[in-house]
Amino acid sequence: MTLNMGPQHPSTHGVLRMILELDGETVVQARCDIGYLHTGIEKECEQKTWQQVVTLTDRIDYLCPLTNNLCYCLAVEKLLGLEIPPAAQWMRVLLNELTRINSHLVWLGTHSLDLGAMSLFLYCFREREDILRIFEMFSGQRMMTSYFRIGGLALEPPRGWRQAVGKFIDAFPSRVDEYEDLLTRNPIWMRRTKGVGYAALEDLLDLGVTGPMLRAAGLAWDIRKSEPYSSYEKFDFDVPTRSEGDVYARYQVRMEELRQSARIVRQALDGMPSGPYTADAPHVVLPDREKMKTQMEALIYHFKIVTEGFRVPEGEVYQVVESPRGEMGYYVVSDGTSKPYRVFIHGPSFGNLQGLPKMVEGRLVADAIAVLGSIDFVLGDVDR
Repeated sequence: MTLNMGPQHPSTHGVLRMILELDGETVVQARCDIGYLHTGIEKECEQKTWQQVVTLTDRIDYLCPLTNNLCYCLAVEKLLGLEIPPAAQWMRVLLNELTRINSHLVWLGTHSLDLGAMSLFLYCFREREDILRIFEMFSGQRMMTSYFRIGGLALEPPRGWRQAVGKFIDAFPSRVDEYEDLLTRNPIWMRRTKGVGYAALEDLLDLGVTGPMLRAAGLAWDIRKSEPYSSYEKFDFDVPTRSEGDVYARYQVRMEELRQSARIVRQALDGMPSGPYTADAPHVVLPDREKMKTQMEALIYHFKIVTEGFRVPEGEVYQVVESPRGEMGYYVVSDGTSKPYRVFIHGPSFGNLQGLPKMVEGRLVADAIAVLGSIDFVLGDVDR
């Protein structure tokens, strides 16, 4: 029997259609049908100025918009040769790790809901709400913050941000303990996840799988460690791994990543450098609004940047960062004008989704739900 699983509503795992060929309840063949969420963002980037593209990057992986902002900004800053002040780099790290926690909480809540653990969904979204309030405090937006800009941050951090972040990060480790008390030794959870969706490390590498799925199969590969960016080399954290390569191992890796991200946020909070939050580049960074009211040069720069944008020297660069789902890369090409010639986004979700047939074929159709959730893909990142 051929069974259509999906396309689901975007509020689940995204608009994916799986075509399953079944022999009884066993999956003989699985094929992914993608493209339902195509946005044309990459082409749209060519019609926007360099700074305007930042708001488009938010929409690619809507569970980690700040990570997309960061990857794009780092790429353009390389082309411009900008040196970003330490305070801006550390704040980027802090907010990026809060984004990772936010993304993992959505994954954990929805994944557990798929497998019948309803209470955990409510607990995860309780903590996620605290993070979204912090994002709103910084940028005025809960999700599509566009808070990172080429040259630094969009705005100076608001009053009271230390207290808000500190309050959250003090309580969060005990919340992770709660999640683990509910799931880690739960016999139903273990039977639904242990030994399910196994894929060998060699197969995952061949398919282009990255991130927690790869680490759950035994490879300690994390861009934040192997190719540090934005001062990550100054932070002390571990790269969690497991060797089982199944749904349960992926759950364990992401749970430990929640703890490690909280550890990084604490270090960033305690050691935040003083100083400016934007680079000294008046031709790129919008001038201070008070200066704009009193200095003609600042007013001219503001007018030119807003109306015309700024020019980026000819060249091409590929920048990669570690998103909650794996390796995210931006290939940015400039032809010397005020708009990108090409922006190509290499998202982790596409490679990770390629591993789905390998993990579900030969297993029961009910296991396909557990495997689907363990991949943690975002279809906006796949379709673009």
